[in-house]
Amino acid sequence: MTTDMSQRPPFDVEAVRGDFPILNRPLESGRHRKGKPPAFLDSGASAQKPQCVIDREREVEEQFFANAYRGVYYFGARVDEELEATRSGIAKFIGAESTDEIIFTSGTTMSLNLVARAWGGKFLEPGDEVLITEMEHHANIVPWQMACAERGATLRWLPLTEDRRLDMSRLDEFLTPKTKMLAVTSMSNVLGTINAISELARRAHDVGSLICVDAAQSVPHRMTDASGQHNEVEPVDFLAFSGHKLYGPTGVGVLYGRRDLLCEMNPFLGGGHMISQVYRDHSTWADPPAKFEAGTLPIVQAIALGAAVEYVSGLGLDRIHAHESQLLGYAHEQLATISGLTIYGPDLEHKGAICSFTIDGAAAEDLANLLDIRGVFVRHGHHCAMPLHEVLGVQASVRASFGVYNSCSDIDRLVDGLQFALERLIVAEK
Repeated sequence: MTTDMSQRPPFDVEAVRGDFPILNRPLESGRHRKGKPPAFLDSGASAQKPQCVIDREREVEEQFFANAYRGVYYFGARVDEELEATRSGIAKFIGAESTDEIIFTSGTTMSLNLVARAWGGKFLEPGDEVLITEMEHHANIVPWQMACAERGATLRWLPLTEDRRLDMSRLDEFLTPKTKMLAVTSMSNVLGTINAISELARRAHDVGSLICVDAAQSVPHRMTDASGQHNEVEPVDFLAFSGHKLYGPTGVGVLYGRRDLLCEMNPFLGGGHMISQVYRDHSTWADPPAKFEAGTLPIVQAIALGAAVEYVSGLGLDRIHAHESQLLGYAHEQLATISGLTIYGPDLEHKGAICSFTIDGAAAEDLANLLDIRGVFVRHGHHCAMPLHEVLGVQASVRASFGVYNSCSDIDRLVDGLQFALERLIVAEK
């Protein structure tokens, strides 16, 4: 039965916050933060874990842990069953056509390296081009630099507009019949920019290129339809995301790949489980996804990722998006009251739940350290996006990234903390 979304209760952020034990423990040290709950504004790096995910990890360890795809005894069979149930749930969650298209990896970085090495290492040729963009995370830059250097291909960069969106007016200049892969983020981890993945996929396919999507930032916040079967959007060829940004465990991620492409690619790692037969002079490969899951999987983490997917699905991505959009608007409004503060990224309608900013005359690291004193946790630095910061003309920025458990009071604490920080910095200068 389809749920009538209009009948669902309003998003109760306090109830959601109650699901996360770490956010309900008062901080234990520091004169300005002791006794206060954390204002955690770094979910873009790693989100906190709800109790159901923590319990699921413990359940596997305590009740039926065994190595996967190795034993027919009860524990082994139970682990296999749970892993495949998680694989099936993830396939449904991101709109894959088959569970065979879902590969467990250690995270987005591993997934993108897998594509660059296993696909690029076989199919890129001298004269071919790989197109990336100026807003990419290092994980979607460096593997393609390495693959292009080894294969004699050319890496090209699609520039940004002044409002920090992809310059689609110049796409035909960069996306040509020479392009064999378009590697692009669906949501910038610095700017929050939401990219038009369906249009980019269509344009890539029109010139004979594949598209590989870094979806690490978007999957926790917006509906994903990798195969286009639900929303009549252009399908993508590869898509990667991490468990730890989706309120799941660290050490586990997912690569979605079209099955026909996975069958054509070489394995990325060699070892147990990924083989069909091993002879003295050669080996043959298992079918996907086993072909790309050499060795022992992050078993406990993968099964607990299934619990995280169920948790997010239960909240409803539509409701999550609405809640975070409200937070983002409030954050922009309140941060605009601080003199000398610049927020980087496009207008709210083109942006996800991230605010990166600088304040004139204040180092990003100093701001982050002083916010920490007040129990406000943000990230500072280049956020693994050095080329983008070069485009922005700054070496570092402060990033506040929001999750399901954040409320307007967290943003109020951020703004109060920034005022506190600026006052301290002014005193220090004197």
